[in-house]
Parts: sequence; structure tokens; C-alpha cells
Amino acid sequence: MEYKNLGKTGIKVPPIVFGTSALGNLYTALSNDTKLDIVKQCFNNVEKPVFDSAGKYGAGLALEMLGKCLKELGVKPGEVSISNKLGWIRTELKTSEPTFEKGVWMDLKNDAIQNISYDGIITCFEQGNELLGGYTPQLVSVHDPDEYIATGKTEKEKEKLYEDIVDAYKALADLKAQGKVKAVGIGAKNWKIIQKVAKDIQLDWAMFANSMTIMSHPDDLLGFMADLNQNGTGIINSAVFHAGFLTGGNFFDYVKIQPDSDINKARFKWREDFFNLCKKYNILPSVACVNFALTVPGVVSISLNTSNPKRVKDNVDSVVASVPSEFYAEMVKLGLISKNYPYLGL
Repeated sequence: MEYKNLGKTGIKVPPIVFGTSALGNLYTALSNDTKLDIVKQCFNNVEKPVFDSAGKYGAGLALEMLGKCLKELGVKPGEVSISNKLGWIRTELKTSEPTFEKGVWMDLKNDAIQNISYDGIITCFEQGNELLGGYTPQLVSVHDPDEYIATGKTEKEKEKLYEDIVDAYKALADLKAQGKVKAVGIGAKNWKIIQKVAKDIQLDWAMFANSMTIMSHPDDLLGFMADLNQNGTGIINSAVFHAGFLTGGNFFDYVKIQPDSDINKARFKWREDFFNLCKKYNILPSVACVNFALTVPGVVSISLNTSNPKRVKDNVDSVVASVPSEFYAEMVKLGLISKNYPYLGL
């Protein structure tokens, strides 16, 4: 397995980053033993794994369980790299279910709220370290700045919220200058906010979610990713299955869907044709999704998450598997991949 530099950060990462949302009870509440086995399998399959977590995942539960699992496995801090996407802080649960992303996180005992500002990000960083129980992240970022701005009702409110984001990055820059973290980045579902922030902030790395996938790869996004690569900003691609939909799940970008609208009917039809072609070429849909997501220059790693310990090895295998050009050629012919996509070497 080849480790690559994450842009100019000096941090080498494997082609897979292990997402930890399952440790925070995404879609289902796992037992602590299952969570421990997931983390154990990551070390069994990657020499020095990188884990991506966030205070939002299970309202801090993912961070908490990651730290507990690492400690129980006897992992020393230098034997693991952690990315903590900051911006959500654990709070008291006062309702029957968490107030964020309802219906997605199961059996939580805490809630979480966004806390994006200079002081807010410092608080998130300190709380995250406390939850990790002795482990600290090397990679930090502002998490879901797109969702934060979306809470503004007017353009003036949105401008003020964006100022909060810039202040949050000043805090991250100070943490880096103090040697408390090694690299500052961004993670977002809406890639347009990454583009906006990149104009004002020197980013070491960026994580795209639900954006550059085998189903969706707009030309303007590809152009922006090329700019990031040229500037030395490392890129991690995530949510390349559109939250499980492209591998057979019922959630698309974390929202449960049915073929009850024109856009959803088109998504189900795309998936049906995609599955048929994968079957024809004897390719797992997950492998095709991952392989395609790695074709963009500058993408050094794919963040993958699983709730099944036995799937960890499958995820690792998927980032090193090859896909024949004939498969991609037929995908393009059927209109499942844009004919303008430039990185397949067809």
C-alpha cells in the first residue's frame, strides 16, 4: 500500500482514511465490542491508519469511542493519525432525539450544536481532545461551514456567519502556530463553500463529501480540484457512495429517499443501470465507486466508513483494486459518466 503526502502538509496518508461515524451510531447503534473490533481491524489491515472523526458524529460519541478503543488496543499516540473536524460541540440532550440530522443517529445520550467562532473552535478542539482521552488530532478543520451559513435568513446574516468561519480559521491557524496541530483543512458537503473559503484562507487540505462521485462529477468542481492540486492543497474524497445509496442503501446524501419524484426516479434508474453494468463486468459497485473517486489528480485518499468489522478489509481492498477501461468506456457510452470526464485515459 502506497502512502502519499497530503499536499504540502508533510503528513503521509494511506489511500484509505477510516471514517468513524459508525462509532457514533450512524443509522444503527453498535455494541462497544463491535466498535472495538472495527478499530482493531483497521490496524490489522493498515500499518499506521488515519481516522477521521468529528464532534458532530454521535454528538461526540465517535470521538469518545475512538479514544477508548485505541486505549484498549494499547495504541500509542505516534502509531495513529487522527483528523477532527471541528465546529460541533456536545450538549445536554433535552429532547427525545438529537436536534441535528434527525432520524440518522441512534440511541444517543447527548445532543450537539454548532459552535463556530474563534473561541468556539478552541472549545471544540479542547472538548474533542478530552473525549479522545489522551489522543490528539494532527489534522483539524471547520466542519460543515456550508450548513452553518445556511442557517442565515438574509444575505446580511449569512455574511456575518461567514465572518465567524473566518474567525474560526484564525483559531486553527493559532493552534498550528503553537504546534498543537500539524495541518488545517476543511470538510463540507457543498463544495462551493470550500471554494469560497479557499479564496480567503490558506488550506493545507480539503475533504469533499457527496461531491465528486461516479454519479456526480461536474466540470466546475473538477476545475476547482485541479486548482487545489496545483496550489499544493491535499484532497481527501469522502461519501463517495452518496451515503450508501450507490451500494444499495435507502439513504441519499443522508436523507432517506424513494422513487417518488423525477429526480429520485432518475437516481434509482442510474443505480439500476450501474448495478447491471457492474454485474456484467463482475465488479463490486463499491470498488467502482472508490476507484473512480481516486482518479482525480490530487486526491490522495478515500474516507470510508463501515459498521461491520468484516467489511474493513473489503474497504482496504477496494482502494487498491483496479477497474478495466472497458467498464468505464461503457459507463460513458450509457451516459452514466460524463463524456467530458478527463481522467479515465480512454
